[in-house]
Amino acid sequence: MYIEYINGGVCAPKGFQASGVHCGIRRNKTKKDLALIVSDVMCNAAAIYTTNKVKGAPITVTQHNIQDGRAKAVICNSGNANTCAPNGIEIAKQTCGLLAKELGIKPEDIIISSTGVIGMPLSIEPFETGIPKLVKKLSYEGSDMAAHGIMTTDTLKKECAVSVVIGNKVCHIGGIAKGSGMIHPNMATMLCYLTTDVEITPEMLKKALLRDVADTFNQVSVDGDTSTNDTVAIMANGLAGNTPIDSEGEDFDEFCKALNYVTAVLAKAIAKDGEGATKLLECIVSGAPDKQTARVISKSVITSSLFKSAMFGEDANWGRALCAIGYADAQFDVTKVDIVLSSSKGNVEVCKGAGYNFFSEEEASQILGESEIKILVSLNQGDEKARAWGCDLTYNYVKINGNYRT
Repeated sequence: MYIEYINGGVCAPKGFQASGVHCGIRRNKTKKDLALIVSDVMCNAAAIYTTNKVKGAPITVTQHNIQDGRAKAVICNSGNANTCAPNGIEIAKQTCGLLAKELGIKPEDIIISSTGVIGMPLSIEPFETGIPKLVKKLSYEGSDMAAHGIMTTDTLKKECAVSVVIGNKVCHIGGIAKGSGMIHPNMATMLCYLTTDVEITPEMLKKALLRDVADTFNQVSVDGDTSTNDTVAIMANGLAGNTPIDSEGEDFDEFCKALNYVTAVLAKAIAKDGEGATKLLECIVSGAPDKQTARVISKSVITSSLFKSAMFGEDANWGRALCAIGYADAQFDVTKVDIVLSSSKGNVEVCKGAGYNFFSEEEASQILGESEIKILVSLNQGDEKARAWGCDLTYNYVKINGNYRT
């Protein structure tokens, strides 16, 4: 299989335009706070949402809108989550109505999201003034504008696209995402919008998403908090002209592999851009008795506040990693566990058979001084593996979230 990274984000697939503007929801007028993605033709669509019992109003509206597996546009605002807000569902519906009128489509053909502060009032006025500007700025090169329009505390845009041959047709998958804090998903995570020109049914799109997020977005954690607005949505307009994918098989597998390339890049980018982070942590668990055990253990390590703090301090305190492995909700023999800390500066085995293994603290400190750290955990009791991404826990995380609203 040949997959090539390409430019263009959500506009890389044929027939997709995007835009982003400042409409007045965020106080900083230099920050875009409204984003739009539109397909030239109707798309098959699927989405996965947060498992938090408190859900943003846009999720309720989107679930209703795409229950038929169809959509043509995505609109998202940043700066206000529209969660537990007065008239939240009404505002979301009105927003869809305003956009539908501008685009000449049905309100039910729109996926809508919001991200930002929870529990604050949201007015329809910014949407009334912003949506006409948003539609006017639509461009086949507009992914960058949309990627910036969905950012909150993110410091970097998150965008990716690939091309892949499916059924002798060159196809494309693109995506943008946002996420920096309140990241500990149990479905997908944060907000992510994916586009593709592959012809694939809504049922197979949903199956592909569910299969994918278990090893990508569900394996990311910044701070242990699962957001109220988490959504991953995908639209497929079929303009690549491939034989329709309506069942499992070689074409579906190729699509899933290409999708994974995009989502893994975006998941890693979210972890790297964690609020206040200075280091990306990637825990790779191998030799596991089953896939789920590997997933649970890898995520347990990168979620540990104590271990995250040690990584910030460049302290090879491997006992904290072993502790997190030990309380992971999985069945395995902990006495066989080995741990290696790794970076571009080299590798150091700090734990052998769940016990101390002599190593140079000076060498370990140099390894942990890099901005990307890998924690390699060998369970030595099977052939399955998994990975998870997180970041260090810094003083700035508390500073950012201590005055997030004010």
